[in-house]
Amino acid sequence: MSGHSKWSSIKHKKGAADAKRGKLFTKLVKEIIVAAREGGGNPEMNPRLRLAITTARNNNMPGSNIEKAIKKGTGELEGVKYESYTYEGYGHNGVAIIVETLTDNKQRTVSDIRHIFSKFGGNLAENGSVSWIFEPKGKIEIAKKGVDEDELMMTALDAGAEDFSSENENHEIFTAYSNLHTVHKILEENGYQIEKAEQTRIPKNTVNADNVAEKLLKLLDQLEDNDDVQKVYANFEISNEIIERLSVD
Repeated sequence: MSGHSKWSSIKHKKGAADAKRGKLFTKLVKEIIVAAREGGGNPEMNPRLRLAITTARNNNMPGSNIEKAIKKGTGELEGVKYESYTYEGYGHNGVAIIVETLTDNKQRTVSDIRHIFSKFGGNLAENGSVSWIFEPKGKIEIAKKGVDEDELMMTALDAGAEDFSSENENHEIFTAYSNLHTVHKILEENGYQIEKAEQTRIPKNTVNADNVAEKLLKLLDQLEDNDDVQKVYANFEISNEIIERLSVD
């Protein structure tokens, strides 16, 4: 996993995620609205919506918020129409960055993203410049407590998972991008409590960023903090020593 994943975990431990819960809810609501608009309001018939609802619930979003978001997506309630756009760029040391957005104003979003890249030491690039560095994957996380690692691994692989890791805080299961929903459903049917499930992008190679860690992470934090940004991916690696130092600053 990239240093970006490690940094995200450290931010969770520091409570930064809780401090930004309002922004997180906004991003989750947008995803639910778009998923319901594109695939209908029944999560059993709409894998993207089912995953979005699961993610929202895992982040303690109230059920009423979820229900309203679904109705906005299906048109039962009036709501903003969001469109998805992806931007690519470079950070310090040539680190490749992909920014996924959902927005009701493309001009505002691209202007904001370009400004953040420029202000914090990166630069926006043409589409296709760095996307080839990342491989689309599905990722499922299951808490380690009370879970037999070997049994979970066999269940996941039998369900169609491609890889399994227990190096980080949770068990991590990786699937083909298109197979995430199937593996997710089978794991749930086998009684496993899903902590997190998402479609993600895994870098095929990484760039060492020890000498620019603080500047690079500032750029990524600013991108993630933008209201229109859903996810940010980057292909950097930072040593554990640097990460631990930054996590206590």
